[in-house]
Amino acid sequence: MEATEALVDAASADAPVHGYTSNKAAYLRRLKRIEGQVRGIARMVEDDKYCIDILTQVSAVTKALHAVSLGLLEEHIGHCVVGAASEPDPDRRSEEIESKVKEASDAIGRLLR
Repeated sequence: MEATEALVDAASADAPVHGYTSNKAAYLRRLKRIEGQVRGIARMVEDDKYCIDILTQVSAVTKALHAVSLGLLEEHIGHCVVGAASEPDPDRRSEEIESKVKEASDAIGRLLR
């Protein structure tokens, strides 16, 4: 194994594992697509396109971001909340579950504003 490969493997081993980690590439692809859509909206404004056409594109981007948000929220519940429930120490388990559920509730509140 080359030295650079060893460094990459070591960095990967130290990387945190989140609920979305297994789907990270898919999330990044979706976000790059959304980024392209936003750049397209900026071009539409620069080109003086019809306001309703611009609003239609803004709506599409908003829906795409909501889909990403809901996916991340589902991953948080399925990984982080469920992980907290498997904490062996009962006192710590209760605190961890409460904390992770609160994080999810707060995130939902921000999404609904």
